[in-house]
Amino acid sequence: MKRVLITGGAGFLGSHLCDRFIAEGYHVIAMDNLITGNIKNIEHLFKLSNFEFHHHDVSKYVFVPGDLDYILHFASPASPIDYLKMPIQTLKVGSLGTHNLLGLAKAKNARMLIASTSEVYGDPLVHPQNEEYWGNVNPIGPRGVYDEAKRFQEAITMAYHTFHGLQTRIVRIFNTYGPRMRLDDGRALPAFMSQALKGEDITVFGDGSQTRSFCYVGDLVEGIYRLLLSDYPMPVNIGNPNEISLNEFAEEIQKLIATDSKIIYQDLPQDDPKQRQPDITKAKEILGWEPKVDRAEGLKITLDYFKNQLGIV
Repeated sequence: MKRVLITGGAGFLGSHLCDRFIAEGYHVIAMDNLITGNIKNIEHLFKLSNFEFHHHDVSKYVFVPGDLDYILHFASPASPIDYLKMPIQTLKVGSLGTHNLLGLAKAKNARMLIASTSEVYGDPLVHPQNEEYWGNVNPIGPRGVYDEAKRFQEAITMAYHTFHGLQTRIVRIFNTYGPRMRLDDGRALPAFMSQALKGEDITVFGDGSQTRSFCYVGDLVEGIYRLLLSDYPMPVNIGNPNEISLNEFAEEIQKLIATDSKIIYQDLPQDDPKQRQPDITKAKEILGWEPKVDRAEGLKITLDYFKNQLGIV
């Protein structure tokens, strides 16, 4: 049985990856310090003999006994509300944490996949964003703690690949949604849905003309799985290229929930990207991957999850 370590394993994406690798017959080791992850996301796996959980911060020395075939590094605060509150931890998990795990991968002769992000493109001057674009990032702005942590993470991963010959993979993740997102995540989708479900005004930052592209979590996990098992070491965008403005998205949520909530506007946060749309040409050509779940279907599944979390029948 192949063994895989998934850091951030109790988080939104990490827990879905745990499910996928269990389903594929792997022995899964989830690691999380639970500062943003939730043990409830993986408690259904605790009864399984091929699952184990390690409560640990990967910014400190990481020890895992036995062989490892794969490491997936998904440990990091990922929403602005989290990384603005925990800037130092965010920088450390992207730098020290990645360094520790690359060392572990080298020692175990394991293939390592890192979770990078569309935020490496910053507030882009190229649209849609392809993997050759170097980005437009403010390194000392409030978002820099996340953006630069991820950019460093890519740089040190490629250094281990070129200098040590380590097998590495880099996924650049665009906006993703689905069950197990936190209601207090602060990002557009959970914020809009939770506000509408509670009968509160829906808050849009800026004038709402900025765009996002939302990918359902099941599609994202499929893309990550294919990338891990591919032979391609360079970064690959995984996301849904179906772009929508936040104004249109807020209206979509209004209709879906049939709420009387009004849309209100607040100032746009500093360095908030105006456009977000992945160019997924590489994912299509190299991985044979593209998203399958349309937004209407994915939003319905996510809404049912949020209703359950809020106790709404």
